[in-house]
Amino acid sequence: MKTLLLLSFLSLPAFCADPVAAPAKPEEGKDLIDFSSIKDLIKKDGLEDELKKKETEKRVLMDKKKLQDSKKYNVPTSDDFWNIFSELWLVKNATVLKWDFHKPEFELEKSFITMLETQGHYEKKIKILLLDSTEVIHAALPTNDKEYIFLLSLPFIRTLDLSKVEISLILFEDFIRAKNGYMKNYVNSKELEAYLGTNFLGKPFNKKLIDDHLKKYNTVLMEKGFSFQEQFETTTEMDKLLKPDLKMWNTYLTLLEKIDNLTKTNTLYKKYSQIYPSPELQLNWLRPKPTRF
Repeated sequence: MKTLLLLSFLSLPAFCADPVAAPAKPEEGKDLIDFSSIKDLIKKDGLEDELKKKETEKRVLMDKKKLQDSKKYNVPTSDDFWNIFSELWLVKNATVLKWDFHKPEFELEKSFITMLETQGHYEKKIKILLLDSTEVIHAALPTNDKEYIFLLSLPFIRTLDLSKVEISLILFEDFIRAKNGYMKNYVNSKELEAYLGTNFLGKPFNKKLIDDHLKKYNTVLMEKGFSFQEQFETTTEMDKLLKPDLKMWNTYLTLLEKIDNLTKTNTLYKKYSQIYPSPELQLNWLRPKPTRF
């Protein structure tokens, strides 16, 4: 009987053995993970390609974001710059020019566009800004050849009691000056031209360059004006363009007579001949010369 009990005890599993005894060593290699098999499985399921695709998409998205952020520092090209620049000057000089006021609707744009089209100028975007001031009597600001911004003094046209046709003739003069680039050529410089279209990311914006050129607007429109040569070219071009319609040509002549008389009798407009030299000269250029026998 004792012999049977001993044999039974000896045949018990190892976990019933003495708990103090050292545990058996696991078989070598049983705890190792087979990474090569997992990698093969990932490749098989297309997970690795999907991961690469997502990384590529993320990289492209980040590159686009960097490009968009960089564009915020682009200086406008010449095609866009002059419109923005002229509008900036208008905002900075709003208190002097007094263009932000309630004004009657004269339908001047419609009348002027009709005149432009009779002269063969189509698809022009026109903006006429009436000023409650005599600081600038009339002018066309530098823009591009498809868009034009005109300034016109409301006190001036009311003092002379000008018709829509006469106002359109004044604007047409300014259109010719703008088309010939007189003001833009004076304001522009090689330094400004070189700056247009550049990117100033990581560099300070050249504010002084912009401010210096904005001041040139004031010089032309309020102090220096246009040269005698530029005025002569404008007047002779108006003469040539209006001559086929003698009624319109005579209206232009009458308009200049009105302006000439105003500048000589009203001190409020004494600077006019300084900016546009001079209505009297224009009349001399237009009127037929007496013939000698």
